[in-house]
Amino acid sequence: MSDIEIRDERDKGILVARAAGEPEGAVFGYIQYFVLDAPERALVPVHTVVEREYEGRGIAGSMARELYAIAARESIAVAPLCPFVVEWAARHPGEAPVASPELMDAAQRALADDSAKW
Repeated sequence: MSDIEIRDERDKGILVARAAGEPEGAVFGYIQYFVLDAPERALVPVHTVVEREYEGRGIAGSMARELYAIAARESIAVAPLCPFVVEWAARHPGEAPVASPELMDAAQRALADDSAKW
């Protein structure tokens, strides 16, 4: 879908898909995530939402792709806990490096220790 713009709103912990060129335009969807600092810095997506009227347009996949692209630009990992992102990553191994078991364990512990991350 080429009429969307995906922005990282790191301070809010979301990656947001909106109408292109409309900074406060309709939100098509978002990925909620948090940043993990140890054992290594990583983005940890926990939830993906696409508004019902925009489903089936590839928005969730575009957001997952951008999340991994952001991590690659920052030279950090992605430790996906969101089921959609886990499935997307499995279908796109060339774009989605697998996180180590240690990193995944740390991400799960961080989420369990702080329900505000969810």
